[in-house]
Amino acid sequence: MWKAVASNALTLFIVLLIAAAAVVAWGRNEFVKPGPLTDAICVQVERGAKLSAVSRTLEERGAITDARLFRIGAEYSGKAADLKFGSYLIPAAASMEAVLGAVTAGGQSTCGQEINFRIGVATADVVLRELDPATNRFVEVAKFVPGTDAVPADYTEALEVPDMRFRVTLAEGVTSWQVVDALKRADFLSGTIDAVPPEGSLAPDSYDVDKGGDRAAVLTRMTDSQARILAELWPARAADLPYDTPEEAMIMASIIEKETGVADERPRVASVFVNRLRLGMRLQTDPTVIYGITNGEGTLGRGLRQSELRRETPYNTYVINGLPPTPIANPGRKSIEAALNPEVTDYLFFVADGTGGHAFAVTLEDHNRNVERWREIEAQQGQAGEGGVQGE
Repeated sequence: MWKAVASNALTLFIVLLIAAAAVVAWGRNEFVKPGPLTDAICVQVERGAKLSAVSRTLEERGAITDARLFRIGAEYSGKAADLKFGSYLIPAAASMEAVLGAVTAGGQSTCGQEINFRIGVATADVVLRELDPATNRFVEVAKFVPGTDAVPADYTEALEVPDMRFRVTLAEGVTSWQVVDALKRADFLSGTIDAVPPEGSLAPDSYDVDKGGDRAAVLTRMTDSQARILAELWPARAADLPYDTPEEAMIMASIIEKETGVADERPRVASVFVNRLRLGMRLQTDPTVIYGITNGEGTLGRGLRQSELRRETPYNTYVINGLPPTPIANPGRKSIEAALNPEVTDYLFFVADGTGGHAFAVTLEDHNRNVERWREIEAQQGQAGEGGVQGE
C-alpha cells in the first residue's frame, strides 16, 4: 500500500513539475513575444512611481497584455526596482521584455517634448518640439529668438514639465563670442561666464543639459570635446603639411569651415589653401578679412568693401602672408579632418558655382571664366559677393 502511495505521490510530483515547467515556458514566451500595440505610444513614468502602477498603466494603454505577468517578469529579471523617471517611446509590437527595458534603462527620455537652444551663425533661437510616436519624428510646437521675439506660452509652460529634456546645439562655424552671448540668454541655465573661450576651442555638436545647469560647465564640455577630437585626428595627419602644430591646423580648419558648408567639398577646399601655402601665395579668403573687422562678434551683414580688402589687419589674408594668428570660428570634425588630410590636387582657385558648392581651377585663366559664370548667376539672382579665393 505504501509503495502505491509513494508511487502515486511521485507521479503527481512529476506531473506538477511538468505543469510548472509548462507554465514557466508559457510565461517566458508571453514575456518575449511581440506585444499588442499596433502604433507606438509615449509612456510617462512619474518620479517615485511603483512597478504596480506603471504595469497597470501599460496594460490600460494596450502596451502589454497582462500587468501581473509583466511584474513577475520584472522580478525574475531583477529590474523590478529599476524604474526610471521620464517619458519613453514604446514602439509598435514591443514585447514585455522590450517595454521593461525601455522604462528601466535610464538616461535621457526618449519621448515627449524637448527644448533645443540652437546657436547658429546668423542667430540663436529656441525650439520646443514634441516627438510624434507614430512617425518617431519631432514636430515643432514653438520657436522664438530670445531677447527679440515674445516668449510663447507653450515654452513657458514647458519649462515646468518635470521630465522636460533640454539641449544646446552649436552649428559648425559659430564663433566663441557668439556661443557665450547666446548662452547668457538661455534662461534654463544658470551661472556666469567669466571669459570667452579661445576661438576654435569649442566643438560644434548637440549637448544634453540639465535645467539649471551651469553655463561655464557647458562651455567646459564643449572645450573638452573639441580637444578630444583634435587629439584623436592629429596623429593620423598627412605628411608634409605646410603647418606644424595642432593650433595651426585648427586655424586652417576654421577657414575651411567658413568657406564651404558642403561636407564632401571640404578636403578639396583644403587642398587649395595647402597648395597656396606651399607656393608662398596669399590665401586671399574673405572670411578671414571679415573676422578682422567683426572680431567674431556677430556677422558683417553686408559685402566687403575694397577699402577693407586693402586694409592691413592680422586677419586680412589679401595683405598678410600665411595663416592668420588664430582660428576665425569653431570648426566641426569634418573640417578638422579636411585640414589634416586634404585632397591631393593642383587647384589654386575656387569660386561659388550657384549650386551651393564651388568651381575649382588650376589656372587663373580658368578661374576667371568660373568667376564670370558666377557673376552671371549673381546678376540673375540679385546676389552680391563671390566667395572663394581670388587671383593675383
